[in-house]
Amino acid sequence: MKIFGISDLHLSFGSDKPMDIFYGWDNHTDRIKANWSRLITDEDIVVLPGDFSWALKIEEALPDFQFIDSLPGKKIILKGNHDLWWSTAKKIHAFFEKENIKTFEIVFNNCFEADGYGICGSRGWFPEKESDKAIVNREAGRLRTSLWSAVNKGLEPIVFMHYPPVLNGEAIEPIFSVLKEFNIGTVYHGHIHGSGLNNSPKEYENITFKLISCDCIDFTPYYIK
Repeated sequence: MKIFGISDLHLSFGSDKPMDIFYGWDNHTDRIKANWSRLITDEDIVVLPGDFSWALKIEEALPDFQFIDSLPGKKIILKGNHDLWWSTAKKIHAFFEKENIKTFEIVFNNCFEADGYGICGSRGWFPEKESDKAIVNREAGRLRTSLWSAVNKGLEPIVFMHYPPVLNGEAIEPIFSVLKEFNIGTVYHGHIHGSGLNNSPKEYENITFKLISCDCIDFTPYYIK
């Protein structure tokens, strides 16, 4: 078993939101499928930390789930800021069962066990106004819950987030404190594209950050473990 990660697929098979209007995104779904099929086997795990689909409702995301479900491996998905289709864990699992989506699991206040590892994480958030503090604290709580789930099972945590927990060289403290509390050494994240790469964190207080937005890794799943 191998663990890979790839974020920000921004699929839109069920909605009118083509990504090929952006530089470098031409034929991106074909490129994802070709690279995925070349690297991934059914025994492997691919973690998708957010911005999976442009759909506004989960029913509209069905073609996107079917596209990735048809590819090899187990898929573990986390929420991103553009995943407006995301609701409750109960509703998402019910949708998977109803629509015969067999290879997906979610990380949302939990962890996913994988051969001695615990795949953990939360969406995270960038605070831009006073009301964002409550969102940041909530995401920190979800991250802590996820990590405790892994530790209590004796698993080694691997952390994925949508937003990086460092912005413009400064830590988003409630979230970063959780990472330090659990002695996390590496965080795999997405969210950042294009011109934002210049501000993408690489390392902060001995924690390494790996950007795995799909356009930043040539639409190829990134090998992790």
